[in-house]
Amino acid sequence: MDAQLTALAINCTLKPSPADSSSEVLGRQILKALAEHGIIGTMVRAVDHTLLPGVGKDMGQDDEWPALRAKVLGADVLVFLTPTWLGQHSSVAQRVLERLDAELSETDARGRPTLFDKVAIAGIVGNEDGAHHIAAILFQSLDDVGFSIPAQGSVYWNGEAMQQTDYKDLPATPEKVAQATATAAANAAHLARLLRGQGYPIG
Repeated sequence: MDAQLTALAINCTLKPSPADSSSEVLGRQILKALAEHGIIGTMVRAVDHTLLPGVGKDMGQDDEWPALRAKVLGADVLVFLTPTWLGQHSSVAQRVLERLDAELSETDARGRPTLFDKVAIAGIVGNEDGAHHIAAILFQSLDDVGFSIPAQGSVYWNGEAMQQTDYKDLPATPEKVAQATATAAANAAHLARLLRGQGYPIG
C-alpha cells in the first residue's frame, strides 16, 4: 500500500483564532477536496504563532517558525491561503514566504533542496480585485524555494467591487469556485503521487 499523503494548509489571515476567517472557510473546502483523493490535511493560522522576521530557519528567542517548518517539511502538499488587502497578499503571507526563503540553502539527505518533491497550491479570497496578481507572486516564490505547482493550482474568490460581503458570508459555494477547488485538488494529488513515486533527480 502506498504511504499516506498529507497536506498542510497555512492560513495567512490577519485574524487570530477563533475569529471567523474567509481564508479558513476556503482552506477547509480545499482540504476536503484533497481528502477525496486520499490526502489527509491539517490547517494552522500563521498569525497564531510567533514568526520572527528574517530569512533563517530559526531566528532564536521565541521564534515558533521551526515547529511550523517541521510541519511544512512533513507534508506532501502545501495549501497556501491568503486574504486580499489593497490588492496584495497579507503581511502574514509575506512573513511566511520570507521564512521559507531559508530553504534555498537547505538540502535533503540526497543533496537536493528540501522542498523538492512537494506540491503547493494557493487559495485567495477578498472583496476586492488582486487574486491573479497574488497567485503570480505566490507561485513564483514557492517555485523558487522548490515546490512544484500543478496545472490550475489556484482557487480564488473576489467579491463584487465596493461592497462588504465576505466569502465566509456566502450562503453557498459559487459553482466556479467549487469547480476550481476540485480541479486544483485533483491535480495536486496526482502530482504529489507522481513525485512520491519518483522524485526529481539530483541536479
